[in-house]
Amino acid sequence: MFTKISTAGLYKDEWRILRQGGIGGSEAGAVCGVNPYMSPLDVYKNKTEELPEEEDEKEAVRVGHDLEEYVAKRFSEATGLKVRKSNYMFQSVEHPFMIADVDRLIVGEDAGLECKTVNAYGESNWKDGKIPLHYLMQCYHYMAVTGKRIWYIAALIMGRAFVYYRIEWDGEVISRLIDIERKFWSENVSKRVLPDPDGTAAYTKALNEHFKYSANDTVLELSEELQEMLFKRAELIGQIDSLAEEKEKIEQQIKLAMGTVETARTGYHKISWKTVESRRINSSKLKKERPDIYDKYSSVSVTRRFEVKELEDKNYDKGKGDGDNGRSEKNDQAA
Repeated sequence: MFTKISTAGLYKDEWRILRQGGIGGSEAGAVCGVNPYMSPLDVYKNKTEELPEEEDEKEAVRVGHDLEEYVAKRFSEATGLKVRKSNYMFQSVEHPFMIADVDRLIVGEDAGLECKTVNAYGESNWKDGKIPLHYLMQCYHYMAVTGKRIWYIAALIMGRAFVYYRIEWDGEVISRLIDIERKFWSENVSKRVLPDPDGTAAYTKALNEHFKYSANDTVLELSEELQEMLFKRAELIGQIDSLAEEKEKIEQQIKLAMGTVETARTGYHKISWKTVESRRINSSKLKKERPDIYDKYSSVSVTRRFEVKELEDKNYDKGKGDGDNGRSEKNDQAA
């Protein structure tokens, strides 16, 4: 069962406020940790923070929105099925934290349609019947909210192809999806607790943005659990360095065999080693000789430097600080 909220005539800000009241289909994959472009932390921020003034739409978002009607039309031509807009936001009665703002509903069939626009670089993600996992979770989410047993997904791969797939109800997957979303809403959103890290680049990006500025100069004593994580981190860095060296050695062997030849082959590989010219601006020289131009065309970015330093005195007294001794490795993260 679900309730319907009319979206006809809503201003964009009003629609965005409605979206804050639950987890939407496009956020389901992120909550499950399978969206490479959005993390659970992004969703958490969307639901718990005051909505910022909306910036101009990104071009990719604008293109996807403008071409939605075209994708729906292509789907109808390919399948013979008629589709219509719903002009409603659906909300599950049993699971009110789940909402759905669907692209299209299928006329005469208990089904819906999700329309996607994909650039040519994403073509491989749709080959051989594959559907990107975060899009699949989006469709299952819509089925969970609306109760519909079938959902179609159609994708226009720009300048390359048009594909569509039929997704059937999977009770086990949908039940698990509901449990994950319920836990996220009750344990994170409702209690205002940041979701646990998941190791993805999307989470790192969201974390850097969330804690963009350092303002507290006190020293925080970390738990023994986090200390053990730092030991594990050091081991992983050693393994990564060793593997990187081994990889580099293999590439050196190939380059040595190729000499001045641009292309090489094996029964399974094609290798190219071509000359590429590139031009870079010497920013130091430009700043020194033409500071007016440097100031005009340079911009300031805000970063926080993450640094782990191994102390020489492993049993330092708490409160004295760690000084400046010992080895360190740094990681500058753009905020």
